Amino acid sequence: MYRKILVPLDGSELAECAIPHVEAVARGCEAPQIVLMQVTEPIYLPGEYVISEKDRKRLEAQHRATAEEYLGGLRRRLGEDGLSLAAAVISGKVAETIVDYAEKNDVDLIIMATHGRSGVSRWALGSVAERVLRLSRVPVLMVRAPGCVPGF
Repeated sequence: MYRKILVPLDGSELAECAIPHVEAVARGCEAPQIVLMQVTEPIYLPGEYVISEKDRKRLEAQHRATAEEYLGGLRRRLGEDGLSLAAAVISGKVAETIVDYAEKNDVDLIIMATHGRSGVSRWALGSVAERVLRLSRVPVLMVRAPGCVPGF
């Protein structure tokens, strides 16, 4: 049923709590491809902060290199379990970039972690997971991180 699974990650342990679910779904569906993804946001300094174009590009390149190193290590670790893994580091607004990638690359399922926030904390902190869920035409499996208390 699911041939290509997208796994958005941000480098945190919270995001990685989705990985056991990814492994189970991939094995159960015999999914031939899993794409580990990290989105790096363009650097923007509001107001009076000024950064040269050269410095901005250098910082963005560092963020990209860090993301590629992280996904490469995760890919090697998970690849030992016999899963077929690809990695993608893309720059853009996080939720929109995830949804856009999924639609343009024939992804069948997005599996990602969520903090499980609601109310004021969700409003104040935002929720990438909720935004992906609302924008995506691709099915999304949300995994609540261990220790998250619903509604907080």
